[in-house]
Amino acid sequence: MSKKKKQNRKSSDLFKHPGKWAVVLLLKAIAMLPFGFLYLFSDVFYFFIKGVIKYRNEVITDNLKHAFPEKSKKEIFLLRNRFYRYFCDVSLESIKLYHLSEEQLKQRVQFSGTEKLNELAEKRNGAILLAFHYNNWEWSSALQQELRCRLLMVYNKMRDNEAMDGFLQNAREKWGGEAVQMGRAAKVTFQYFAKKGPVVVGLIADQSALASSQMWAMFMNREAAFFPGPVKIARKTNQPVFFQHAIRLGRGKYEYKYTLLVDEPAKIDENEILIRYIEKMEEVIKTNPEYYLWSHKRWKHKRPEGKALIQ
Repeated sequence: MSKKKKQNRKSSDLFKHPGKWAVVLLLKAIAMLPFGFLYLFSDVFYFFIKGVIKYRNEVITDNLKHAFPEKSKKEIFLLRNRFYRYFCDVSLESIKLYHLSEEQLKQRVQFSGTEKLNELAEKRNGAILLAFHYNNWEWSSALQQELRCRLLMVYNKMRDNEAMDGFLQNAREKWGGEAVQMGRAAKVTFQYFAKKGPVVVGLIADQSALASSQMWAMFMNREAAFFPGPVKIARKTNQPVFFQHAIRLGRGKYEYKYTLLVDEPAKIDENEILIRYIEKMEEVIKTNPEYYLWSHKRWKHKRPEGKALIQ
């Protein structure tokens, strides 16, 4: 789509959906708040969604009960409250990304394992990076500043809210990476690969796939569908697969740690790649479970009869 057409479309959407654009203006205003005010707002937000609207209370409780059957009712209650507090912080931090300065970034974000990631990406013409909804995954877009090649950030487009989608895309791309819609991820990746231009493809690979997916596996004690795209791209390109672990160091302070998950994916079965990814996620989640996105309806689908469960 040409730049002129995009501008005309935005103008049209502005008059069709003024409420959505007003929300984006509010988010931009929130993004300008100093961190002290941001977390004051988060504290108020916490009491509102926990005690007043009880945001997805049943979904969160059900997910936690299945994930930790050994925990008592009281322990689940306390864990749910800790999740609510984290959720409020990370939601506002994600908005803050839009106005996060480079100086603030250096004070609040650190990376480890990037030398190995850079080394293999340059040597093997790229790498696949599997992240998940744990801690502040949005700020990891700043990884681009640590890379010696291009970062592609695969995302799900918000088709019913052009204004919000544009806001999020601008925030993610501010450090120089390229946001790519999930449906175009494989095509764009192979284009870079064909040009011999090293590229790191980052995917939040724990998204809930359709029930028709061919990849079903146990995840946190429940059957879950996974998108086959990440492992298929890895096997097709034989690029190394890395895992992102976001570690919370304090309120609004994170370390993003990158470890090699699979060196040569073409040499092993795609199911083995998925299993390694799931095992790593579970290991991290069980350490600090309140930092996972339990409000997400991750396990909403049922495995159809005849589809095998990956062991």
